[in-house]
This record gives sequence, structure tokens and C-alpha cells, in this order.
Amino acid sequence: MSVVVRFAPSPTGRMHVGNARVALVNWLFARRHGGSFILRVDDTDTERSREEYTEAIREDLRWLGLLWDRTESQSARMDRYAAAADRLRQAGRLYPCYETPEELEGKRKRQLARGLPPLYDRAALKLTDEEKRKLEAEGRKPHWRFLIERVEIVWDDVVHGEWRFDGAKLNDPVLVRADGQPLFPLSSAVDDIEMGITHVIRGDDHVSTTAAQTQIAPALGAKAPAFAHLPLMSDAGGQGLSKRLGSLSLGEMRADGIEAMAVNSYLARLGSPDPIVPAIRLDELSEGFEVSRLGRAGPKFDLAELRILNAKILALLSYDAVAARLTALSMPRADERFWLAVRGNLEKLADGKQWYAVCHGEVRPVIDDPAFTAAAAKLLPEEPWDERTWSAWTGAVKGATGKSGKGLFMPLRQALTGVDHGPELKNLLPLIGRARALARLGGKTA
Repeated sequence: MSVVVRFAPSPTGRMHVGNARVALVNWLFARRHGGSFILRVDDTDTERSREEYTEAIREDLRWLGLLWDRTESQSARMDRYAAAADRLRQAGRLYPCYETPEELEGKRKRQLARGLPPLYDRAALKLTDEEKRKLEAEGRKPHWRFLIERVEIVWDDVVHGEWRFDGAKLNDPVLVRADGQPLFPLSSAVDDIEMGITHVIRGDDHVSTTAAQTQIAPALGAKAPAFAHLPLMSDAGGQGLSKRLGSLSLGEMRADGIEAMAVNSYLARLGSPDPIVPAIRLDELSEGFEVSRLGRAGPKFDLAELRILNAKILALLSYDAVAARLTALSMPRADERFWLAVRGNLEKLADGKQWYAVCHGEVRPVIDDPAFTAAAAKLLPEEPWDERTWSAWTGAVKGATGKSGKGLFMPLRQALTGVDHGPELKNLLPLIGRARALARLGGKTA
């Protein structure tokens, strides 16, 4: 069997990391099994769907490297959903209901007050043809519910194992609104059948929908796909993620300098017993990937942990991987020597500007002992310099001044870079050059 999966976002807002995790898991599963990954845009809600959000979803997926094998738009398939609804009507599994939203809410409240689950009472099934005609004459248009068979519903979930539902305790889901718009349980089931989806991997907020879809598919003459339900993520404080609130959106992360592979590396193993390690290519993550390794408990997304991982990713990147981006960040003279010198000290790529200024621009030296730095300046060797220059120079300064350890190295670092931390000076000093070093130490001007 050739694996086919889909990521089916609604274009009603920007993608957040919860959406990204679902997309990534689907993509990795497809690549792991040599299958196909479909981007299926759920844009049937014409009131809330926006083309700019559709393009933003594509942009976010491209940024992550999760390229799709083909794309589909549900808004272009409305005739397929209408045809499926007709088949369900003919089979007696889709029935018209005439209650208003206010009437349904009243029923729900009365059931809750009696300690009963708020399930639809199937009153519409008792309506005669004459009663239906009378309601329609009053201007009421029916919405259409799927008749759930009141039997035990069982499926083997890839993440949770065996999952059981009592059909008698499930609501008959609305599949078609009064205005004729198909709803997610119908459109999703039809698409999964017609697109040959073998595995549906999505959040466990869709579990009750899955229970219904295990009956909708057979009612349409097809077999339901395999299901894997991922526990929903929360943020570090335990709050749920919402794209309407902009929670941890990919756009914000990208603008903040988070690397795409940091996001991928973090999400690929979040919630599993496997350690989260930095990967710089997606194939490192897809090799050996198993959905079943993801746990049943809802994982917490910690932005602080992601930032630490981001720094580790940067430290692994080659110069070729970042050269164009360094130039775009106004570091035109940043060559491979510069990158190898500073990459281990960056939390995000833009942090390189600080060290670019140290090497090629101006800094404000920190000098507490001008006599010491002036003495060190006089001992600076002539160029050319390499990574051995720092050791040779500081050895000479130690011999001339008697200073050693932190008392020797820290004043020189502060004078040369303006800060008390950073990349190894054996690598920075040749990039700074003799003229700038002299000027910052209080010797000759650059």
C-alpha cells in the first residue's frame, strides 16, 4: 500500500506551532514510507476563509521545507460534497432537521439541567411529510444530520491504540448547513475517500469527528483510512494554542530569527521519549520516524527551549548555508573565517551583526587600566596574523606585565570587543586586524 497523507488547514489565520506539528508529522510519515503529502486547503467557510491566509500557509510550509506533492482546495470540490450528500439521503443516513439555533440551545440546556448528555433527540425523524411541508412553508430551511448507528465504534489508533465509542452516546453530526454549505465531517470524509488517503494524522480534538467518519465512509461505500490522533500542545504555561490569538505563530518566529530547522527538530520529537537533538536537514528527522513514538499526553511547547536549540542549529550550519543571508543582513564582508569564528556564539543569525561590528566596524572599548592596554598595544606583532597570533601576543604581554589568567585576558577582550564574553579571540583577532586593535587598545589610531 502506498502511503498518502494530507495536511488540511483552514485559511482563517496564521499557522501556529500546533498546526506546524501536525503538518510536520504528516510530512515525515509520508517521507519515511515513500508516500505522498497533500496540502488540502479547507476553504469551504466562505465567511472566514481568506486568500491571504492560504498564501501565508503555503509560505510557512515552504519556510519549514514541507513541500507538498500536490495541492487541493475544498472550495473547488463543492459538487463532490453535494453528490455525496445526495447518496447519503438516498441511503436514509442523512435526514433534515428544522430546529432553529435558539431551539437547539433550549434543548441542550434542558438536557443538561436534567443531568443528561446534550445529544440531539432525533425529533426530526418523527416529523411527517405534512409537518415538514408546513415548516418549509414558514420559511424554515433544513440542516442535515448524519444518522449514527447506535453500535460500538472501534478503531486502532496509531498513537492511542484501541479507541472505543458507544454510538448511542454520540451526537448525530450536522453534515450540511441550512444554506447548503457542507461541513468538515462530510467534506473531509469525501476527500479522504476520493484522494486515496491511507492515514489521517491530526489533533485529538477531532476524535469525535473520527468516530462519525468511521460510519460515514462505509455509508459512502468506502473503507475509512487509518487514524492517528496527536495530543494537543499547550504553551509552557499550560495554555492552549490558537491561531486567532496569534499564539506562537510561525510568522512571528521567522521574524524573530528562529531557524526553520530548529522548529522542525523541536516538534519532530516533542512528546516522545526520544531526545530532541539539532538536525540541519529534514531527512535526518524522517529517517526512522515513527508516529507511534509520540506520546498520548499533551506536550508543552517551551519557547526558551526552542531558542537554545536554535543556537545549536546555527553552530552546525556551514558558511554556504548562510552566506546569502549574512549579506542580506548587511554583513557584506562576512566570509567563511568570520562565520566559523562566531557561529557558536549566536542565538539567532542577526546576532552576528554585533561581531561583524567588532571585526569590521566600530566598538566602544572598555578600558579600566589604560597603562596595561597601552603596554599591550606596543607588543602587538606585525601582520599577517592567524589563529596563533593571539597566543604569541598574550604570552609576550604576560612576560612584560606579569599579568596572567583572567587578569590578563579579560582587559584585552573588553578593550578589543567592548564586552566581556564572545567568540575565541584567537579567531577574532586576525579579523579585527592590527590597525583596529591598536586604536582600541589606546595605541595608534586606526
